[in-house]
Amino acid sequence: MEYLLIVGAMFLAFSNGANDNFKGFATVWGSDTLDYRTALRLATVATVAGSFASLFLAEALAQQFSGKGLVPDAAANAPPFLLSTALGAALTVFAATRAGLPISTTHAIIGGLIGAGLGSGDSELHIDALLNTFLLPLLASPLLAAALAWFVFRFLRRPAQNNCACIVVPQDLSESPLGGASILKSSMPAIVVASDAQCDTLSAPITRLSISRLADRLHIFSAALICFARGVNDTPKLAALLIAAHLLDSAASVTAIALIMAAGGVLQARHVARTMSKRITRLDHVQGLSANLITATLVLFASKFGLPVSTTHISVGSIAGVGAGSHMLDWPTVRNIALSWLITLPMAGAIAWLVARLAGL
Repeated sequence: MEYLLIVGAMFLAFSNGANDNFKGFATVWGSDTLDYRTALRLATVATVAGSFASLFLAEALAQQFSGKGLVPDAAANAPPFLLSTALGAALTVFAATRAGLPISTTHAIIGGLIGAGLGSGDSELHIDALLNTFLLPLLASPLLAAALAWFVFRFLRRPAQNNCACIVVPQDLSESPLGGASILKSSMPAIVVASDAQCDTLSAPITRLSISRLADRLHIFSAALICFARGVNDTPKLAALLIAAHLLDSAASVTAIALIMAAGGVLQARHVARTMSKRITRLDHVQGLSANLITATLVLFASKFGLPVSTTHISVGSIAGVGAGSHMLDWPTVRNIALSWLITLPMAGAIAWLVARLAGL
C-alpha cells in the first residue's frame, strides 16, 4: 500500500504540474511578450524554486492538507485514506488538463479528502472544519482577485504616447522642443518622459530607457513571481500525502514533488496554457502586468498565513477582471471554466470514495 501511495502522490504531482505550472506565464504568452517555449522554461525554473522555498515559507499548509481536523487523526494517517485522496485528485486534474480546462488542484484535493472521509465507514467528517478552513477562502479568492485586477488595470491604463525616459543635464532642456513631455526639474540632472521622437531631439542624454521594454521585463518578473508563489503554495499540499504516511521526510517529499511537478509542466502544459493565454481575453502588456501583480500578491499572502487558496482561481479571476475592465472578456470560455470548477470537487470526491471502498477503509 505504501508503494501505491507514492505512485499516487507522484501522479498527482505530475497532473498538477501539467495543469498549473504555466499559469503564471499565461499573460506573457498571451500578450506575445515571450514565445511559448521560453515562457515554459522560465515558468518551470520559478516553480521549482518556489517548491524548495515552501520548506521555509508554508509549513502550515502541509499540516492542513494531511486531512487532520477534517477526519480523525487515525484515519488521516492511514495509507489507504491518503491513497484514495491522491487518486481522486490526480485523475480529476489529469482529465481536466487533457480537456484544456484550468482547474484547481487544491479543490481536487479537498474533494479527495471528503470522498476518502465519507468512504471510511468508521470515520467522522468534520463539516465545520471543511467550511471554515477550506471552502470559504476558495470561494472568496477568485472574486477578490477579479475585483482587484479590474481596479489595478483601470489605474495603470494610460495613453501610450510617451515611451521614452531620459536623464539629461538641465541646460539640454531649454534647447529642446518637448511640448507635452513630463519633466521633473531640479538642480541635478533632470528626468524627461516623452515620445521617442521628442527624445531624439535631446543632445547626448546621460541615460535613455524604453518604458515599454522596462514594462516587459516587469511583466516577466511578475510572471516568475506567480510561478514561484504557486510552488510555495501547492508543493506542501502534495508533499503532505507522503509526510502524513511517514514514507519520506519533508525535504525528500518536497524534492520528489518538485521534480515530478516540473516534468508534468514540461510535457503536458500546452492544453491549459492555450485556454488561459488565448481564449479568456485578448491580453496586452498592461492587462497582463495588472493580472500578474494581483495574482502573485494574493497567493504569497495566502501561503504565508496558511490559507488554502487556489492559484488557478486567483489567476483566472485576475485575467477575467482585466478582461472585463477592457470589455474584451470571452464569457463562454469563462462559463466553461466556472462549470469545470463546480464539477472538480464532486468528481474528485466520487473517485476517492470509490477507491476508499475498494481499499476496504
